[in-house]
Amino acid sequence: MPAAHLVVYSDYLCPWCYNAAVRLKRIHEEFAPSVRLEWRSFLLRPRPAPGRDLERFRSYTESWLRPAAEPDAGTFQVWQGDAEPPTHSVPPHLVAKAAALLGEESFERIHEALLRAYFAESRDITDEATLRALWEEAGLAPGEFARTQDPEVLRRVLGQHDEAIELGVTGVPTVVLEGTGALILGAQPLDVYRRWIRRVTEA
Repeated sequence: MPAAHLVVYSDYLCPWCYNAAVRLKRIHEEFAPSVRLEWRSFLLRPRPAPGRDLERFRSYTESWLRPAAEPDAGTFQVWQGDAEPPTHSVPPHLVAKAAALLGEESFERIHEALLRAYFAESRDITDEATLRALWEEAGLAPGEFARTQDPEVLRRVLGQHDEAIELGVTGVPTVVLEGTGALILGAQPLDVYRRWIRRVTEA
């Protein structure tokens, strides 16, 4: 049994969550099998907001250069091309949860693909055709994409968001050490995560 179970509340539209994902993947690799990572949904944009202005959104993505400049960061670029801005947070979470039903490896592949597609490839990860393409690019069986429409998958996404609010999570990424109530808010440097894990695994 892992000595540390980290529950990460995260959103696929959050650039800081991308940095946290890169760093926590490395932490998981360094401390395995003593650390278990579990990604849960938090919805920064819980409802659709169609018709967002593309040029205003493109200007907003210039702010991604700040997390991009940090050590151990994800790969970012200012929005390129004419793909529309994402409408809301729910669609990529549905895809990630559907992939998780196929196994941990499937989840990890689509989890990374969603973040890379949005922040590094300027792809609208709320567009169904884009999500289907990412699913297949990740090597997942095309017929299994229908799992994204399962009402239980939606209930799980919404339930995890509500759970985060009840825990007092006000922003993402937030990492909770299961069983203790201890949490870390924000995309912390690798050494902060390392110290936190060592206090648990070496106790």
